[in-house]
Amino acid sequence: MMERFPVFFVGAGPGDPELITVKGQRLLREADCIVYTGSLVPEALLAGVNGEVHNSAGMNLDEVMTLVISAQAQGKKVVRLHTGDPSIYGAINEQIARLVAVNIPFQVVPGVSSTVATAAALATELTLPEVSQTVIITRRAGRTPVPEQESLVVLASHQATMLILLSIGMIKEVVGDLLSGGYPQDTPVAVVEKVSWPEQRIIRGTLATIAAQVTAAGITKTAIIAVGKVLASAPPPALSKLYDRHFAHGYRDAAR
Repeated sequence: MMERFPVFFVGAGPGDPELITVKGQRLLREADCIVYTGSLVPEALLAGVNGEVHNSAGMNLDEVMTLVISAQAQGKKVVRLHTGDPSIYGAINEQIARLVAVNIPFQVVPGVSSTVATAAALATELTLPEVSQTVIITRRAGRTPVPEQESLVVLASHQATMLILLSIGMIKEVVGDLLSGGYPQDTPVAVVEKVSWPEQRIIRGTLATIAAQVTAAGITKTAIIAVGKVLASAPPPALSKLYDRHFAHGYRDAAR
């Protein structure tokens, strides 16, 4: 009887081929069939693979799943390679539903999200004591709507750290929404284009300046907008309790 493998949804990471997980890299090397989005996944990630490679950038859902299901039925080990982590704007639920409908097993292998890669590129924590303890990952409504209660104007009222994806082409509208929601004009903002790629670019500014800066730089896609006081260059107002010598916990006594 022919062995049937599960379909593997693998997070490719943000772009740097060294930022894929060890498990994800192993599955790529073992795969007989790899389906990836060529417009977003760097070719360097596919260097040295032995399986057949299919670029899904020009395919619709039916075409992708016909390819995946057919390859799995032939006993091939199939990897569906997604950018970043598959759970964030990965569109995997609709693919999983097709597999469930025909009783094909699957596994999801997490990847390094572009959101945390952005924090690394900016050399900052997204959460700081007494500054922000919440991170909001979202997008602005465009061709894909968002629930009304999750509009940028509503979310901005929290004054939390915000990472806005898939919205750089609407930077002026994004800024308008954030200001309307309550962020001050001097709120620090950073835009990271193609995070972790060789051509990565970082632009820093404030809500008062960032739209003009992005327009001048000609950035229109593949960029994340980071917003919040955690991006300020000044030292944080409070230190973490984790390493505070006056703070005791189960592994350390407080200093006198």
